[in-house]
Amino acid sequence: MNKKNEFPTFPAGCESLLCKHLTKEIFEELKDKKTQNGFALEDAIHSGVVNPDSGIGVYAGDLESYTLFSKLFDPIIQEYHGFSPEDKHKSNLNPNDLDAPNLDPKGEYIVSTRIRVGRNVADLPLGPAITKEQRNEIEKNVSQSLQAMSGNLAGRYYPLKGMNDDIKAALIADHFLFKTGDRFLEAAGLNRNWPEGRGIYHNDEKTFLVWINEEDQLRIISMQMGGNILEVFTRLSSAIQEIEKKVAFSYSEHLGYITSCPTNLGTAMRASVHIKLPKLAQDMTAFKAITDKHFLQIRGIHGEHSESEGGVYDISNKRRLGVTEVECVQDMVNGVKELIAKEKLL
Repeated sequence: MNKKNEFPTFPAGCESLLCKHLTKEIFEELKDKKTQNGFALEDAIHSGVVNPDSGIGVYAGDLESYTLFSKLFDPIIQEYHGFSPEDKHKSNLNPNDLDAPNLDPKGEYIVSTRIRVGRNVADLPLGPAITKEQRNEIEKNVSQSLQAMSGNLAGRYYPLKGMNDDIKAALIADHFLFKTGDRFLEAAGLNRNWPEGRGIYHNDEKTFLVWINEEDQLRIISMQMGGNILEVFTRLSSAIQEIEKKVAFSYSEHLGYITSCPTNLGTAMRASVHIKLPKLAQDMTAFKAITDKHFLQIRGIHGEHSESEGGVYDISNKRRLGVTEVECVQDMVNGVKELIAKEKLL
């Protein structure tokens, strides 16, 4: 392990963006600086130092991290998102601007649709720098505002701490339960005081879900079976508006919605479908040509680094920063339309 305030040594072959962009000069210039929340460069890079196989390797502790340590964060953000320090982000969650007819009304291809955003509370530290008291306060305020929801968003909140086995089993069966984070999140300080201050809200129809204090302070999720993408986006958009009446989100003109992992900045949105493409899957070059054209990512159905099962893939937007939420979902709609057309031809 490296001594405190000593330039970290990375193993040969380290390919993280931290390895690539952290120079001795930048390290020396930033190593003694701390944000108002006491978050230091050492905290920001710790996960990437102890996990040299990280893709990125840095986490922000608060909004100020992105400006105080900008000499490290800016080039990483520019390389990952193609977004320069002068660029400004714009948000648009208006469902009327989305062109999304149901691409699969007979349900032959699209198994399910899921759109989620990450959000963090304004004027508070992010997960890596938050105190136990602040995290508990967020849980209390957010869960209260969620439980006041009505109509198709009305539901119930389940705290992780002290959760009984029946509720736990039910949430696992619905794939709603989140577990303590992986080693990358652990090293970033995101698993502290687990499971205190964490919980899950879902509506009665099980089509709207909020995770409190997982990687982001809120993960707001809208989902349903089938391919009615517009319905899923509309529900998400109205839920975000409802929550925002009571909870202000951390946002900057430059970086959009603020998240601890720089990959989620901007819209902090992942719009995805599980889709059956058994024939196209035989020709991954043609498959990838379509997803690349529409800025989409191909994953197995259990998320990143997982395999496909039965020709079913998880297809989601790659772009997040410098594009609006409508554009993220439109990318997915346009790509999925082309994927289905290609599968039909085969």
